[in-house]
Amino acid sequence: MTGEGDIAFFYDEWGRRGPGDRRDLDRAARLADVLGLPTIPVLTVVGSKGKGTAATYASAWLVAAGCRVVTVTSPGLRRDTDRIRLDGAAIAERDLAGLGRRLRDGARSLPPREAGYLSPSGLFTLAGLLHARDAGADVIVLEAGMGGASDEVSLVPPTVVAITEVFGEHLGVLGDTPAEIAADKAGVVARLTRAVVSLPQAPDVATAIEATVAARTGRRVDVVTDAPSATPGIQRPNALLGCAAARRLLEAIGRPAPDPARTAEVLASVRLPGRVSWHTVPGATLLVDSAVEANGAAAALAEAYRRWDRIDHVLVCLPDHKDLEGVLAALGGLPVTMVRMPDRESLRFTRTRDGLDIADLTPARLAAYGERIVVLGTVYFTGRVLDLVGADTTRLFDA
Repeated sequence: MTGEGDIAFFYDEWGRRGPGDRRDLDRAARLADVLGLPTIPVLTVVGSKGKGTAATYASAWLVAAGCRVVTVTSPGLRRDTDRIRLDGAAIAERDLAGLGRRLRDGARSLPPREAGYLSPSGLFTLAGLLHARDAGADVIVLEAGMGGASDEVSLVPPTVVAITEVFGEHLGVLGDTPAEIAADKAGVVARLTRAVVSLPQAPDVATAIEATVAARTGRRVDVVTDAPSATPGIQRPNALLGCAAARRLLEAIGRPAPDPARTAEVLASVRLPGRVSWHTVPGATLLVDSAVEANGAAAALAEAYRRWDRIDHVLVCLPDHKDLEGVLAALGGLPVTMVRMPDRESLRFTRTRDGLDIADLTPARLAAYGERIVVLGTVYFTGRVLDLVGADTTRLFDA
């Protein structure tokens, strides 16, 4: 089988799922047993938004401390190789294909699939763990795909857990209220978890997180509220959370804190395409951000106005489970074009049936909207825009 075919295995069972099928954690756990995953300290990031930023800054902090770090995030910024990184650099396609081949071979020993399926994000998590063993990693940083207890990251007991802001996303899937969703996400903690750090949460969400963590670990949740000067900008809270979690992981495994000058150097080199990132196409400049709710959209606009005196147009792509009403309210009277992704069958766009199809979006089409364009929406959309503008996603920080 070609390398492309081996990478396609990550999506094989998901692509053949039937109506009502859900990810099968038991099946994923069996595959993990077959593969013989490593026992390496793990820092797991859960939450509704900002997980990738927190995971990246945690990884950068740990690398500054001299650790060899494998990071697994979901989804990839532009391509699947972006999902697994060693010291900030994306895995090579041939290495990802090799991991896919090993997963496929391991899955052959499993009983036949019934109602559930091996999810893509879960398989990339397992592949990242294999890569960590191959690379001799000292620590692993895992970003949950969607939940916590219901996500494959729960198969690996975390040493430290970081919780970004939790809000009412995936209602009816992870839970019927934000508090129920928070309980699922916090449920990733395990008996041996040494520390849990969280951004400030809404009262009902905070209560659910605290109760879940106390019941499972007997520990308290450390709330992170202060930001160091080394992590400036709109993403500062999530960056701070990642750094705080990395500090706690170093303490837990008995490794010294990094040199402050080295830490500042590495953190200053972090670049996050699609997270308030600036790009150009002929005739236009774009601010691209993966905002999916009102506060995120407002923050992205504020960042745009720090550089610009006007915004000519906003492109928005939000499937049904995102906060479309809140985002549009935050945009006020700005001209907006809605974008749909009909080729993403897992995303529903019933509220924006008359929107622009992503296949029709080109650099020239972007420039036709004006010279100063803001692009907001789901990471799948911003990833496609990053592809259009040729953004470099191979390395997220300088090791």
